[in-house]
Formats: sequence, C-alpha cells, structure tokens
Amino acid sequence: MSLVPPPGRTVARLAASCLVLEAFLVLFGVLAATGVSELPDSTVWVAGGSLAVACLVVAGLVRTRAGLWLGTALQAVVLATGFWVPAMFLLGALFAALWVWFGRLGARIDRETAARQA
Repeated sequence: MSLVPPPGRTVARLAASCLVLEAFLVLFGVLAATGVSELPDSTVWVAGGSLAVACLVVAGLVRTRAGLWLGTALQAVVLATGFWVPAMFLLGALFAALWVWFGRLGARIDRETAARQA
C-alpha cells in the first residue's frame, strides 16, 4: 500500500494541460535555437522534437504517480534548455511554477469535490 494516493482527476487534467502547452513552448524554442545555437539544425530539431513528443507522451501518463514524477523531471529538462536558448531559463521557470501551482490547485479542488460528494 502506498502512502501517496494517485493524482485526482483535476490534478491530472491541469498537469496534462501544462505539458501540452509546454510542448508548444519547446517547439517555439527549437525555432529560436535554429537561429542562435552553434549546434547543427538537425541536432536541434531532433532534440527539441523529442522533448516536445516526451511532453505529449507524459501528458497522457499524468493519471499515475509515475506520470507526475516524469512531468516534474521534464520541467527540469525544459529549464536546462536555457543553456542553448537563454530565454528558456525564464520560460522554463514560468512553466515549472505553473506546474507546481496547477498541482496544488488541482489537489485542493479534488479534496473539496471529494468532501462535497461525501
């Protein structure tokens, strides 16, 4: 038996929304990186495209605890892309803050919904 319950419905929905929006952010970051990065464009597209796809895949997995952990790890990876596109430090931090806020807000909404139904 686990001490941490699986995420509630609202937490999963908000987390998935955050990750889908983050996939778009990564793709826009790829567009910016092709102009400013010293890496070959093909490398930038493969790495960025893989990260965007990972965001979408994990968005489908956030109904589980493992999915939430993977989503949290992706926040760190997106933040680290700031080493290639400096604006991603700010945008990654914004999305990481949004991730935390959505998690707390969703948990509160799920608790209140469960209390109301009980």
